[in-house]
Amino acid sequence: MARISTFDDWVDYFRQWQKDIGYDPSLLGDYNFETKLGEIHTSEIEFGDFRGQPKWERVEQIPNQSIRDALLNLIVYQADTEFASVEQQKNLLDTAPTDYDRQSLIRVNSEEMRHGWQMCYLLVTYFGDSGKLEAQKLLERRASQGNRLLGSFNEPVKNWLDFFTYTQFVDRDGKFQLTMLSHSSFTPLAQSVTAMLKEEFFHMFTGNTGLTRIVRAGKIPLPVMQKYFNKWLSTAYDLFGTDHSSSAQWSYVWGLKGRYDEHEAKAPADKQRLNELARNHYLAECHRLIDGLNQFIPADQPRLVAPDLKFCRSIGEFADKPYSVSGELLSPEQYQKHLAEVLPGPEDELLLNEIFKEKDWVLQMN
Repeated sequence: MARISTFDDWVDYFRQWQKDIGYDPSLLGDYNFETKLGEIHTSEIEFGDFRGQPKWERVEQIPNQSIRDALLNLIVYQADTEFASVEQQKNLLDTAPTDYDRQSLIRVNSEEMRHGWQMCYLLVTYFGDSGKLEAQKLLERRASQGNRLLGSFNEPVKNWLDFFTYTQFVDRDGKFQLTMLSHSSFTPLAQSVTAMLKEEFFHMFTGNTGLTRIVRAGKIPLPVMQKYFNKWLSTAYDLFGTDHSSSAQWSYVWGLKGRYDEHEAKAPADKQRLNELARNHYLAECHRLIDGLNQFIPADQPRLVAPDLKFCRSIGEFADKPYSVSGELLSPEQYQKHLAEVLPGPEDELLLNEIFKEKDWVLQMN
C-alpha cells in the first residue's frame, strides 16, 4: 500500500478495508462516519505531575517525546480493538436469531468502525508521519490472522452465544478503558472518548439483554453458557494489563490515563497497582451482572460464575500457569484435561448449532 498523506487518503484505505474483510457497506444504510467530540471533565490536567496545568490541545505542547510516544500508543491500542471487533463479529450477520438482533449487530459494528475512525483521525491529524503510519497499519492487521494487538481481539466469535458474552464482558472492558481515557491530559483524546462512551453503552446493553433472554428461554444448558463465560472473561482480565505496570504508572504520572473512579476516589492513587485496581472494579461489576442473570435460573439449576482471576491468563504473574477455573493449582497434565472440560469445544458448538435451529433459544425482544 502507498503511504497516506491526508485523512481523506486514510478514508480511502478504510473503504478498502471494509471490502477486504467482506463487509458490505450497504448494510450500514445511511450511517454517517464522522468525528465526534464530547464534553470534557475539566480544561485542567486532573492528576499526575502536571496537575492543574491546562490540558494539551496539540501534540507540540506535550513536554517531551516519551509522553508523546505513550499517548500515541494508547490511541493505537484503542483503535486496534475497534477494527478487530468488526472482523470478529461480521460472520454472524446471516445467522441472527431475530431481525432485532441483526440490526443490533449492524449498529454495534457501525459504531465500532466509527470509534476506530475517530482514533485514526487523531493519529493522522495530530501525530505527523508516525501517526499516519500507525493509522495505516491499523487497517492491515487482521483478527483472523491473529495479529491484532490484544489477545481477546484474536479470539474467534463463532456464534451468537459468543457474541452476547463478548459484548457483555469484552465491551465492558472497553467502557472501563474509555472512562479512564476520558480524564486524559490530551484534550482531543478526552473529547473523543467521552463521545465514544455514549455509544459503547448500547454494546453492553446488547450483551446483557442477550444473555438475559437466553437464560430466561432456558434452552441452552447452563454448563455450556459457563464455558463461554470462562472463555471471554479470562481474556478480558488480560486486557487490563500486567500487575505492577510501569507503563500504567507513567501514564498516570503524565496525566494521560486516570483511574476508573478518578472523580470519586478519596485516597491518593496507588501508582504501583493501577491495573489491579481497574481490574478489581471490573470484576466486581461482572459479579453483579452475573448475580442478576442467576436470578432467572431455577433453584435446582447450577449458578453462573466468573472464573478465577488466575485462570487461563496470558500475561502477568499468572501467565501460562496451570490454575483451574476456580483457582486451584493443577499439574500440567491435569490442566490440559481441565481446559477441555471448561472451555467451549467442538461438541459444544455442534450442540449449539442444533439448538439454534429452533429459533426459540433466545426470547424475543418486546
